[in-house]
Order: sequence, then C-alpha cells, then structure tokens
Amino acid sequence: MAHHKSAIKRIRQTETRTERNRARRSRIRTFVKKVELAITSGDQAQANEALRVAQSELSRGVAKGVLKANTVSRKISRLNSRVKALSA
Repeated sequence: MAHHKSAIKRIRQTETRTERNRARRSRIRTFVKKVELAITSGDQAQANEALRVAQSELSRGVAKGVLKANTVSRKISRLNSRVKALSA
C-alpha cells in the first residue's frame, strides 16, 4: 500500500481512469458488433449507418487514448471493405 499522499492520489486516479477506459472499450466493441450483425444480415443501409456510428466511436477512443490510431484505422478499413462488399 502507498504511504505518500501523492501515491495514494495516483492510485485513486488510476482506478477512475481504468473504469472509464473499460467502459469506453466495451462501448466501442458493442458498436463494432452492431456493424458485424448488420453485415451478416446483409442489410446494406443498416450496415452503412452502423459503420458511420462505429467510426465515430472508434475515433473518439483514439482521441481519449484508449486505442492506438493504427489499430482503429485497420479496424475501420476492414469493416468498410466488408460493408462495400455487400453491394457487389
């Protein structure tokens, strides 16, 4: 256990931040799953809308430091190509 005030505060901050990051990551996964469900159902319009919302959420995850930029870029690219393949 920490003995200094600053270390105790840092522990509190870390717990709070971990909680927020976990919630944000879970939220991102939910939106990505919605895109994947729309893709498997074959509904192009629903998939496009779900992708638009998921892109926004993924980008917000990068801005908040939860995910790395290249990871999000890769995920968006792969989802986008799968959505585009529905029209073909």
